[in-house]
Amino acid sequence: MLIGANVSMSGKAMFPGAVAEAVSYGATTLQFYIGAPQNTRRKDVSAMRISEGLAAMKTAGLSHLVIHAPYIVNLGNTKKPGNYDFAVEFMRAEVARAEALHAYSMPFHPGAHVGAGADAAIAQIARGLNEIITADQHVTIALETMAGKGTEVGRTFEELAAILDRVTNNDKVMVTMDTCHMSDAGYNVRDDFDGVLNEFDHVVGLDKLSIIHVNDSKNPRGSHKDRHANIGAGTIGFDALYAIVHHPQLTDIPKILETPYVGPDKRHMHPPYGVELNWLKTGNYQPEELTALAQS
Repeated sequence: MLIGANVSMSGKAMFPGAVAEAVSYGATTLQFYIGAPQNTRRKDVSAMRISEGLAAMKTAGLSHLVIHAPYIVNLGNTKKPGNYDFAVEFMRAEVARAEALHAYSMPFHPGAHVGAGADAAIAQIARGLNEIITADQHVTIALETMAGKGTEVGRTFEELAAILDRVTNNDKVMVTMDTCHMSDAGYNVRDDFDGVLNEFDHVVGLDKLSIIHVNDSKNPRGSHKDRHANIGAGTIGFDALYAIVHHPQLTDIPKILETPYVGPDKRHMHPPYGVELNWLKTGNYQPEELTALAQS
């Protein structure tokens, strides 16, 4: 099963350190940000220890490296034209870094229209992708399903399809499903995931699905909040998420956890991924294990 979590690539350990963290959780795939998601400061690829990281992945049997694009890039903002050129230039460089890391795919938050309306944002996002994407790149950009918080674009499958339809090198753009985001957007992930998957297939196409972010939600369906919860601790629930992870149509799709760290206070927080991945692999849901981790 292709399942893993968002890990850290930082400090001196860099890529090999990210692989070691994923291995410690019992993962078979992994995701990380090349730098902090809130800014665009990046180390040169020569400092990332790429050959060591790739060798460590091969030794551990990990595959389908996922590199998440930072949140700070907003191709949908038509009200500040000066930001657009910077966003395109940065994303070109980020794609080049992902290529150097031999990444499989790159989840990308499409952007927000900041009051100009979804149609204007969709047109500009597609325009930006056409300037960023090259025909010979290997890593795909995977537009993420969004919760619809504020003026976010991508809260419906139709909005994602409208972007995809405008991209010239269409084989280089895919979709990331986020279970929390879809539920918060109004899709019935908990009780009718097969129906959600069928709708996605008719509107976008299952062949366009590249990654699944497996997250519970702290809020009711349709809340448009985007607040991730730990597996089984939210409104989607363990049974629904377990069924998604083991869905026969999604066997070859990497599933990545982005659930919150737990701990007694902000200075003592622990990643939950080893516990949660074990639950999702075995079906043996033991919430007290996470409670114990949070108290340690």
